[in-house]
Amino acid sequence: MTGVATRYLYLVRHGEALPDESGLTEGGCRQAVLLGERLRRIPLAVVHHGPLARAEQTARLIGGHLPNVPLHASEVAGDFVPYVPGREELPAKAADSCLRFLADTTDEEREHGFALGRRALDLFTGPVAGAVDRHELVVTHNFLIAWLVRDAMHAPKWRWIGLDHGNAALTVVRYAPGRPASVLMANDMRHLPPELRWTGFAPELHI
Repeated sequence: MTGVATRYLYLVRHGEALPDESGLTEGGCRQAVLLGERLRRIPLAVVHHGPLARAEQTARLIGGHLPNVPLHASEVAGDFVPYVPGREELPAKAADSCLRFLADTTDEEREHGFALGRRALDLFTGPVAGAVDRHELVVTHNFLIAWLVRDAMHAPKWRWIGLDHGNAALTVVRYAPGRPASVLMANDMRHLPPELRWTGFAPELHI
């Protein structure tokens, strides 16, 4: 009998990106290196990362501290809108701002993003087959982290909106057999010095 073991899912938003998003800033590179140093003690089985340059570069810098851990590029770990709600799903006071935020999303983007979001849930969540716990890292973008955290909390599909994550911040979700998912930490930046924390947020929110 194969058995079922616990999955530990480590979620990371890419490091601070250049204005044209062609890669990372110097600070973003430093964020990734420091996170890699923190994660080197974790028995990671794989690093999944999105195909865009800022996620791939972050993953490679982290991977430099993780010998023999494979890096796997995946569209499922990319930058997409996972779900666009209808007005009736949203709290009345927040509906206008939420719908305005997503107004430029095309029908094709909505359909493709929702399909990718469902695939992400299939690929990255839940306990794993076998007798050994599995640790996986996903280097991705803000929307996908929010989507996965929302799912772990059994929140409505629209509630990924408004869950924001700093660059190179660490979020960890545990999926243990027979138990609800647990968000063990969220937006943890203890590996970063103060001057590299909270990038990805408006300046007035840096604390």
